[in-house]
Formats: sequence, structure tokens, C-alpha cells
Amino acid sequence: MVAAFRGWNDGGQGATLAGGYLARLWGATRFGDIDPEEFVDFQSTRPLVSLDEGMTRRIEWPENALYRASIMGLDRDAVLLLGVEPSFRWRRFTELVVELARDLGVELVITLGALLADVPHTRPSPVTGAASDPKLVEELGLQHSRYEGPTGIVGVLHDACRRAELASVSLWSAVPHYVSLAPSPRAARALCERLGDLLGVQVDVRELVEAEDAYAEQVSEAVASDPDTAAYVEELERRADTIEEIVEEHDIPSGDSIAAELTRYLRERDREQRGDDAPRDQ
Repeated sequence: MVAAFRGWNDGGQGATLAGGYLARLWGATRFGDIDPEEFVDFQSTRPLVSLDEGMTRRIEWPENALYRASIMGLDRDAVLLLGVEPSFRWRRFTELVVELARDLGVELVITLGALLADVPHTRPSPVTGAASDPKLVEELGLQHSRYEGPTGIVGVLHDACRRAELASVSLWSAVPHYVSLAPSPRAARALCERLGDLLGVQVDVRELVEAEDAYAEQVSEAVASDPDTAAYVEELERRADTIEEIVEEHDIPSGDSIAAELTRYLRERDREQRGDDAPRDQ
């Protein structure tokens, strides 16, 4: 099962962009949904009104939809859970997801997330892969989850999986905080590629590559118009290049450990500076 939720866990829409892309790439078929009435505050996540054929008004409710997809190269299907972070009853919500996973014979739950960080838009988006099961960490080349602090539905879902003894993995891509409102195809691509590595399949990301070229060009034009922001991005680029040089010089086998440490440091520093529980990451 692959899950992605809009909201607190979805900086730059990197996670939901990746989830939607995978559903389309794999030809996923919708087979169900979780009724939002019990879980969503419609005053904060409002339904949308649209016109059907320019005449009939239609209400589109916030949803958490379930899709089935066959993945070429695997002998098992995937279940995609795509939607919004619920407003209420998180424990009940995650219990429903775990029960469904059990009923469908799911053996691994993978969540996609995107967090805001001090990374440049001109470099590949770093991805952190974490799990709480030591065996899974070793088998898949992940990191032990060491995050402490406020969490979102992703963190609660992983806790529910742990209590149900259902294997789960959390993938997080980093999104430049200075363009947090712009959809990030670069973060989505990084998540799709890391997911493919975990599953042992090749994920075709050519459309995301084309989109991220346009994204980088547009952001660069906006950044160039402000000297202070441009200087800041140049410093981020130097920092990213320095880390890459260290990795190459010392032949470090995986960037996950560096990404995990950087992410942890940024979370702690941001929490200290802000002094509140504003949503930033997992």
C-alpha cells in the first residue's frame, strides 16, 4: 500500500503529486473510498463546486480514495490511498486503513511525505527513508526513525502499523521552503524513484523530469528578481555541492543518512526558533 495525504505532510504538494502520478502511470482503478463525513472538517477543508458540462452544479467532497494498480515487474498488486489528512478521529481513521490492509493481504505500507527545508530548487531533492523495524531498515537500506515532536496523520498511521505488526516505511522528500506554495515535480520525482528502488522496479519519471525543468526555470526567474533571495539560494547550492563532494570523496554508499541528519537538524532548529507547533514536517 502506498499512501499520500494533502495538508501538513505535503510540502510543495510533493507527496500527493507523486501519488497521483503513480496512479496514472500504473493505470490504477478506483475501487473504494473512506467516507469523509466522520473525519473531515468541511469548514477548514471545504468541498468544491464545479459545473458539469457548463450547466449542472456538482459538489466535489474532500476524499480519501482507494485505487488498485498492477505494477509491471512485480507479482503483487499495489493499493494506493490518496486524499486529505483527516481533521478528526485519527486513531479510528488509521485503524480502518490497517484493517483494510489486512483484508487485502498488504505486506508493506509505504507513506509518501514532503517537508520544507533549506535546500535549493536547482539540485536534486534529497529523500529520507525511515522505518522502526530494525530488520526492515537493514533489508531496504533505510534509517531508524528518530524524529521527536509534533506529527501528522503519517506518523499516526505508522504507529498503528507498528501496533498491528504490519511492516511500514516512511519516505520524505525535501522541498525548498522559499517556494513552498509551488507544486514541486522535483520532490515528486525523487519520491517516485526512491519508491521504485524499494520495490525493485523501474518507475518511468520522464514526465516529471520535463515538468521539473520548467519548474526550475520559473523559480530561478523569480529568485533572480530579488538579490537577497538569489544570494541565499547560491549559499544553499554551495552547501549542497559540498555535501555531494564529501559523499564522493569518502565513498559513502547512501545519501539517506546525510539526508536524515540534515532533516533532523533543520527540524530541531526550526522548532527552537519558531517556538510553536506550526506544521513543518513529520
